[in-house]
Amino acid sequence: MGTNGTTCSGTMKATSNGVFQGDDPLHYALPLLILQICIVLLLTRVLAFLLRPLRQPRVIAEIVGGILLGPSALGKSSKFLNTVFPAKSLTVLDTLANLGLIFFLFLVGLELDPKSLKRTGKKALSIALAGITLPFILGIGTSFVLRGSVADGVSKAPFLVFMGVALSITAFPVLARILAEIKLLTTDIGKIALSAAAVNDVAAWILLALAVALSGDGNSPLTSLWVFLAGCGFVLFCIYAVQPGIKWIAKRCPEGEPVKEQYVCYTLGIVLAASFVTDLIGIHALFGAFVIGVIFPKEGNFANSLVEKVEDLVSGLFLPLYFVSSGLKTDVATIQGAQSWGLLVLVIFTACFGKIVGTVGVSLYCKVPLDQSLALGFLMNTKGLVELIVLNIGKDRGVLNDQVFAIMVLMAIFTTFMTTPLVLAVYKPGKSITKGNFKNQTVEETNQSNKPLRLMFCFHSIMNIPTIVNLIEASRGTNRKESLSVYAMHLMELSERSSAILMAHKVRKNGLPFWNKDKPGTSSSDMVVVAFEAFRRLSRVSVRPMTAISAISTIHEDICRSAERKSVGMVILPFHKHVRLDRTWETTRNDYRSINKKVMDESPCSVAILVDRGLGGTTRVASSDFSLAITVLFFGGNDDREALAFAVRMAEHPGITLTVVRFIPSEEFKPENVKLEITEDQAGSCSGETRLTDIEAITELKAKIKEQDTSRSDSDSVSQIVYEEIIVKCHEEVCEAIKEYSRSNLFLVGKSPDGSVASGLNVLRSDTPELGPVGNLLTSSESVSTVASVLVVQQYVARCDSHVVGVLKSATEEESPVKDTESP
Repeated sequence: MGTNGTTCSGTMKATSNGVFQGDDPLHYALPLLILQICIVLLLTRVLAFLLRPLRQPRVIAEIVGGILLGPSALGKSSKFLNTVFPAKSLTVLDTLANLGLIFFLFLVGLELDPKSLKRTGKKALSIALAGITLPFILGIGTSFVLRGSVADGVSKAPFLVFMGVALSITAFPVLARILAEIKLLTTDIGKIALSAAAVNDVAAWILLALAVALSGDGNSPLTSLWVFLAGCGFVLFCIYAVQPGIKWIAKRCPEGEPVKEQYVCYTLGIVLAASFVTDLIGIHALFGAFVIGVIFPKEGNFANSLVEKVEDLVSGLFLPLYFVSSGLKTDVATIQGAQSWGLLVLVIFTACFGKIVGTVGVSLYCKVPLDQSLALGFLMNTKGLVELIVLNIGKDRGVLNDQVFAIMVLMAIFTTFMTTPLVLAVYKPGKSITKGNFKNQTVEETNQSNKPLRLMFCFHSIMNIPTIVNLIEASRGTNRKESLSVYAMHLMELSERSSAILMAHKVRKNGLPFWNKDKPGTSSSDMVVVAFEAFRRLSRVSVRPMTAISAISTIHEDICRSAERKSVGMVILPFHKHVRLDRTWETTRNDYRSINKKVMDESPCSVAILVDRGLGGTTRVASSDFSLAITVLFFGGNDDREALAFAVRMAEHPGITLTVVRFIPSEEFKPENVKLEITEDQAGSCSGETRLTDIEAITELKAKIKEQDTSRSDSDSVSQIVYEEIIVKCHEEVCEAIKEYSRSNLFLVGKSPDGSVASGLNVLRSDTPELGPVGNLLTSSESVSTVASVLVVQQYVARCDSHVVGVLKSATEEESPVKDTESP
């Protein structure tokens, strides 16, 4: 192992008796290992934090951290190296690191579905083959140059194959993470890149198995042949003997129920047994774990549960140890002289040239635009852990010497580090979006233009689905044909622990071709899709499930950009609190409130926050039995008109009864003389133009009611829409009037109502100013007792400053505050 070696200079006992007994803990295996782990975790996390502004994946920080602890930096101090990483401790460290690596390779295998590779599109398949073939050929050519200089004396055939594999690999897990962080995971370019990387991964592992078989110590060529044939036999045994047993276990883990501990133990035991067999054959223990992961059933609850149980420990604790183990073998000081540094430049150039040129050439041939082709080339050049695995196997088997190993590690760091900056530099998704405002950015505009309404419902979990389905049913109307299109966006947080399999699984219904889509209806993601698909068929409403995977701090950008791309008239967001069984409020997650506020600030269309108090019920009822009592509290202003327009559209449904209550101040009305504290943006004064528009909206409503009454038969005694005007003298009368409608199922209110009556409602301080005065009155005030759900509506109004919300601008302004960017 570089300067440290791998030979133990004496045995180490496991535990010490402590310093008070005269023992030095650093001379014992367990306390020394604990210290090593703590140092590794601290260093890699600090580096990851420092590299985060550069949008680099964590693997870069872990590789660099390993090199810094090795002989290239801190390890130059023999005192540090002999104290913290003595040669006799490296066997324990390597064993633990490789044990974690075995389980990580199992997770990598889980990411790949061999059945779906045959359904990979011709475009992605062609790009994958080009991204493998040209770099592999150039890698073989480079190996001849290296063997003639710094790699003199290594075995020829294994060295050729190892160099070809090292240059042709694309790190699938790292690529998925990069795509998610730069918001390309669910775009067309992201789908192509992931599909090509999946094919690349399988091909690379097959080639690596061949390279390992060739690198054996046997003198006879037949030895390598026997190793390779035994490996093929092992794969066939796993497919026909082991896979049925794993499928049987997976079927006994239904969705919604916890996975039994014994099934997890059985599976991990199978992984370890397979690793032992492949090590016995002479391939490598990692291959056994990888094969079990590949044949593992991808559908169902078991795969996801297994990933969630294993991934945190493996990725967070064991993998950094492997990077340190690799770093201790990497001595950058071995790269000396102009020749060595020239060979480093040659290897980096060859790796980048092969991947980028091969990918870009085939992409252009497949009629992919130039900017997307360049981005694909840079993405396919991503290296990572799999690259290090290849290099370490080659190093341990004597195929790569210290100098070549250091050159290849630096190449992997450089190619991965450059991926994100170059992709962001050459590919700007915003170019594909037409600049300027799209039409029908509000429900009011859509109703006036008689165009189909497009709504976007955002949800955090399947618990929100019943409410969304019922609200879609209420919104579809029956007097219009195909007049409603719905986009249901699942908001998923991109956290530090998000693996490639979880991210890909969450977005597979958006068309990722390397996942099996033949068996829907088993996972939570499938349940969402099936629910919306069933509703679409029953109600003839176009419902398209979507997924946004981003950090909480930027997920609002996905919502706003998707709303702009889909020309949505209104985005409906769930409230960040939910009702407990005792009818009190409990915060689901405070970060969700931040998302709602940012969407309200930056949305290119109207926004509504749904405060759910059981609107969804427990089941979805048939349309013929659907009934809902909706009340609109109208004070005046843009937001109130938007709420009214949405409610009038809902009233087209035969099962909905709409009551519109307009509050009018009496001549002696005097608003409460209270400082306005409830809202961050005070409601604008009721201008003359706004008042005239309000009167027009009410006039149209009265005409609609009159037309409705005349068209009804004599047997229909109750009108579908009821309009009432209430003259109030003070704030207390407003609350008393609202109490009369407390039995409604749903209230629709504006976020920033206009007029003197609305200003009198700002008498309570609230921690939810995004609900506005009326919304807070209905959800948190004791003066109005209701169990109805509340939909708080904010109408989009074109404004010059996108950061100023609630300040009404002239209706003629047409500047959109949303930048022209693309969203997943």
